[in-house]
Amino acid sequence: MPGLSSSAQAAPQNTAFRFANALAQTGDTEAAARDLADAIQTELGGTPIDLACVFFSAHHAARAEVLASMLTERLCPRLLIGCSGEGVISGAEELETAPAVTVWAAVLPGVGLDAFQSAFSPTQDQFQLSGWPPPGAGDTPILLFADPFTTPVQEILGLIDERYPGAKVIGGLAGGGHEAGMNRLILHEQVLDGGLVGVRLSGPIDVRPIISQGCRLVGERFVVTKSEGNLIHELGGAPALERLQTVFETLEEEDRSRAHRALHLGIVIDEHQNRFERGDFLIRNLLGADQTSGAIAVGEVVQEGQTVQFHLRDAESATEDLNLLLATDRAGHRHPALGALMFSCCGRGRGLFGRPHHDAAAATDRLGPIPLAGFFAQGEIGPIGHRNFLHGYTASLALFAERDL
Repeated sequence: MPGLSSSAQAAPQNTAFRFANALAQTGDTEAAARDLADAIQTELGGTPIDLACVFFSAHHAARAEVLASMLTERLCPRLLIGCSGEGVISGAEELETAPAVTVWAAVLPGVGLDAFQSAFSPTQDQFQLSGWPPPGAGDTPILLFADPFTTPVQEILGLIDERYPGAKVIGGLAGGGHEAGMNRLILHEQVLDGGLVGVRLSGPIDVRPIISQGCRLVGERFVVTKSEGNLIHELGGAPALERLQTVFETLEEEDRSRAHRALHLGIVIDEHQNRFERGDFLIRNLLGADQTSGAIAVGEVVQEGQTVQFHLRDAESATEDLNLLLATDRAGHRHPALGALMFSCCGRGRGLFGRPHHDAAAATDRLGPIPLAGFFAQGEIGPIGHRNFLHGYTASLALFAERDL
């Protein structure tokens, strides 16, 4: 069929988990839903679907109800969840501006799916929670999609950290719209224009996060010796700006040019480690500096005693970071990923790498031709250390596999 492609990962004989994904490149919502449902059913051979995720470009936002209704009717999944995005990711392809819809489906016998949603009421200044699972500890994974204009996401993540200690939240902020009410979220047949939707998975499945912040470390490491909120006054007993200038002067000429627009600060989240490497830092923007006081402002609250190091972001570093994290995951687990979801920042793609399909192709090269889908987000969600954060310029992946024994 024109504009339609699909792929599926045949389940190994020792597992009943099965995954499939399909892509429709058309602005016709009904045709997309019909063709995608047919492709998924063909790939899975009519096996009952447990979890179906749908991601679509802004071209389909106005008819999201049709999309949700037709996919629910034709696929009959135990749970349908998804959202609009700045672009669509499917397999090794990234559709950043063209109309597109992708469906990713999973057969997950024995896996619990607890769907929930939330809205924030500005008038009452409180969250309205619906269907949230009871509190509990453990590394239970959560998929989360939220509207950036109507949801205080970092507050929600703090609430999740308190309610579900150890839970790993992976997802992204819906896109395609440029003001409140323009994005779409889907949960079952319900379509929302704000708030968030999510699902907690439980049971015999491993959902492993890959959070590629796309940076490399530069300069030496420092301990914050004086800070106030997001202002760092001293690093290692010296004015923070002085330390920053010293690091800048040690950079090669090409990196100095990059540092003017892409120098960030990495903050160690788990200080109880013997060494800190790539992936142990939460990357945040440098917001400014005060020449008089010598303080620097960072896009995160920083506490005295925390370890920090400056980071540089560019296309080469982002490529290296994603490939290294994917390779490390594969080497560190007995069971390979059978399916994957990817949420990549809308600031990556062609704008960062100068060519299309970068993140999707890198994941496919490392993971193999497994069913992969996702979207370009206005913010990416994933854990660093034992806490969940909202990121920028990041590729956040959820890798689905059997549990390592």
